[in-house]
Amino acid sequence: MNFTRWSARLPGTQRRAARDDRSPVPAARGEYAQADTGSGPPDGDPDGPGTRSTGPTLEDLSARDILGRLPALVALVHGPDHRITYVNDAYTAAFGPRPFDVPAAEAMPELTELSLLPLMDQVLRSGTPRTVKSRKAGSGHSYTVTCTPVRHEKDKGHEGGVLVYAADVTDHAEAAERLRTSESRHRRTAVTLQRSLLPQELEQPDDLRIAATYQPGGTDAAVGGDWYDVITLGAGRTALVIGDVMGRGVRAAAVMGQLRTAVRAYARLDLPPHEVLQLLDGLAAEIDASQIATCAYAVHDPNEGLLVYSSAGHLPILVRDEDGTVHRAEDPTGPPLGTGGWIHTSGTIALPPGSTAVLYTDGLVERRSEDIDEGVASLERALSGAKGSPQVVCDRLMRSLNITAEHDDDVAVLVVQHPARTGATAELFHNASLDLLGGIEAAPRARAFATGVLTSWRFPMELCELGVLAAGELVANSLQHGTPPMRLALRRTDRRLIIEVTDGDDHLPRRRRAEPGDEAGRGISIVESIATSWGSRRTPGGGKAVWCEFALPQ
Repeated sequence: MNFTRWSARLPGTQRRAARDDRSPVPAARGEYAQADTGSGPPDGDPDGPGTRSTGPTLEDLSARDILGRLPALVALVHGPDHRITYVNDAYTAAFGPRPFDVPAAEAMPELTELSLLPLMDQVLRSGTPRTVKSRKAGSGHSYTVTCTPVRHEKDKGHEGGVLVYAADVTDHAEAAERLRTSESRHRRTAVTLQRSLLPQELEQPDDLRIAATYQPGGTDAAVGGDWYDVITLGAGRTALVIGDVMGRGVRAAAVMGQLRTAVRAYARLDLPPHEVLQLLDGLAAEIDASQIATCAYAVHDPNEGLLVYSSAGHLPILVRDEDGTVHRAEDPTGPPLGTGGWIHTSGTIALPPGSTAVLYTDGLVERRSEDIDEGVASLERALSGAKGSPQVVCDRLMRSLNITAEHDDDVAVLVVQHPARTGATAELFHNASLDLLGGIEAAPRARAFATGVLTSWRFPMELCELGVLAAGELVANSLQHGTPPMRLALRRTDRRLIIEVTDGDDHLPRRRRAEPGDEAGRGISIVESIATSWGSRRTPGGGKAVWCEFALPQ
């Protein structure tokens, strides 16, 4: 049944207009209104339910009564010397009664404590309201104050005045201060953790001079996960690491610490750079899949004068030649650590004597107002003119890129110099090598060669004998277990003697326990007992290198 059609017949309901009703809408609305309200108020009741009562207007209210009852502090002053005209009860309760027609500078010291008098002068001159937030008075209370100009419209010659309206925001100010203190404490904790996880003292290889700088972001920026490291690998080789964990705070610093420790462990395996990053990539995903990190890992070999490097989403290494030309290590670059599914590769860039390499994080070159490539180009220009020690170069690059204590991101910079040595210093660095040809008979030739070289370098007799013995054992081990081509290399620096034998077989030697009746198996044990350190690694060509070092007497 259509109740809409028949509803008019039910008592207490309104009749709905029919669809074929041609009456105008206003008339219908009037009909509905009349049905709702009736024909008018009953006799004798002029203020019936159909009439709304009207409240007092603003003109009916007293400004003094309104201001006097406000919980905020209100004061009215007039004239250029701000003579007191009025203060409300809340103002009197907060600061005590104030005499009228006395300059505010004399009778209202709280305005001086809040630094409001200059602001009131400005408001009186400009006729524009001004507001200052969370000003602290001598009583310890904090106020947000609005100064509003007051003009007397009827009297054009009136000097005018200022209405001071102060809201007590002490609770908000104290809460904000507690929050700032807490954030500051957390930031100090993160910075302390960050710095404790970075190298406390950089290793200084024989052939390189290295300096690094780390600066956390400004007070408004949380600490990030930038890190750097220098790792001596033995045989004069050095690993250089720079990385950045995306994110802020203690969590990023903690992930950074785990990655840095892992890099040092993988570096001890003396793997190629791309294999180190491959291992690190899997570990980063296990530590925290939500944290993305970038890293560049490079190895310097003084015998070749090269940096062999690999990059996982990190910014390119820059190398400045002695003449000021800057080169950029562009490729190869893979995705950041933790993404997985990528085969990292290694590349090379020359680092000859007299050159300087710079490894850095994005905080040095990234700006919100420009593309990051422009920042790298700016760093190249700054590096081309940067001379001096590694620490001096670090400081100059930071100044040139406008890195201050208020910078919005943390910054890590690692500067590596391969000095060009001349004169007496150059006499402390020598290289000599011998190709091992002819099979087993190469052993006596190798011992004779080592004897002649070490004697010409004027080493003490005891060190010469130990060096010849170590060289003989390494050569004998290579002749027995290795394949051609084979080479014996001797290198001296100002601090150590390095003996290295390379061959074409990639099976690394290991120390083993020889039985009393065994005629072989003691070579590596002998080398380990007489040398300061020893190690082995696979070479890029598919072979291996076995080396040992002797510390020189100082």
